Parts: sequence; C-alpha cells; structure tokens
Amino acid sequence: YAYPTPMLKCISESTATFVSQNSAIPAENTSEILGVMASVCSEMIDNPDYNSRFESPDTLPYCQRVMVGCIVLYDQIHPVGAFSKSNPAIDIRACIRALRNHNNDEVEGLLNALRYTTKHLGDDDTPKAVKQMLQ
Repeated sequence: YAYPTPMLKCISESTATFVSQNSAIPAENTSEILGVMASVCSEMIDNPDYNSRFESPDTLPYCQRVMVGCIVLYDQIHPVGAFSKSNPAIDIRACIRALRNHNNDEVEGLLNALRYTTKHLGDDDTPKAVKQMLQ
C-alpha cells in the first residue's frame, strides 16, 4: 500500500538506519540534535533581537519550516515523541506560538504537518493544552 507521506517515511527510516548502524554514536544524540535545532529555530523566530536581523524576508519562513521538520522527525524517532510531558528537549508550546505569532502563507500548512504527520500527538501523555493549540 502507499504511504500518505512517503518522504517522511524515507527520512524516518534513513535516520533510524543511521542510528542503528552507527552504534558508536549514542542514539540519544540524534534526537537531541533535532530537539536543539527546533529550539534554536523557535528562539530565532520568536525573539525580536534575532529575527530583526534577518536580511531576507524568506529567512523567517525558512526557520519555521526547519523547526517543524525537526519536530516531526524528532517525534517519529523518539520513543515518547515531541509532545510528551516528559520530553525535555522541545518546548512544543513555544514552537507552536512561534508559528502562530508570525502568521504567513505557510503557517497553516506547517501546523497541519504537526497535526497530521506526527506520531505521538494523540498519545495520552500529550498535554490537553498542546492538543488544543493544534485544533
């Protein structure tokens, strides 16, 4: 059968393969770097000290796309996912606010990516406030 998001499946499988074939690198490092990248992007998007330095109007939407991509991939490969209360790596509320505070043509599509391509959003461990933010 066909997968609804074949590119995400390919990237997730490639990342999982990388982690399993490189046992010298702790598996947590891969998810940790994705979490750090998402957090850095969130801060760049939401902090006026940083986003005022963007020279191109394309930089902010680019940072939004990178942040969402990191969250989606993190959620696919991490055992508890990006939305869990026990996830210290990503402040998912701040990331969602960073998207909503800078509304542009791409925001709804990026929010849909969080809604429909993540694995753990519907988990019992996901705070209700986070689920409501994505409704």
